[in-house]
Amino acid sequence: MRNKITKVLQHMAHTHEQMARILDAERHVAVRMSQIVHDLPDAEPDFGGFSGLVESHGQVNKNIIAYLNALADLEEAMAEGVGRVIKELGGQEEE
Repeated sequence: MRNKITKVLQHMAHTHEQMARILDAERHVAVRMSQIVHDLPDAEPDFGGFSGLVESHGQVNKNIIAYLNALADLEEAMAEGVGRVIKELGGQEEE
């Protein structure tokens, strides 16, 4: 039984590592986008009028929200996996 739990933990660790790599890649995208936004000129930018400006800001906000949601999903998945392992270990100790 301990071998099964060990294997499950190894698979979970590998999965968490892969999810962390994905989120790191998304983080790099978000950082680059923020650099682009920061480099935009402050004086008289030409975004195609006010509607273009609002649309650009909306896209930046959507990407930031997507990144934060991905972080929350990762945290939830990790907590769920650890909870299952703790539950299994607790049940095994009772036996």
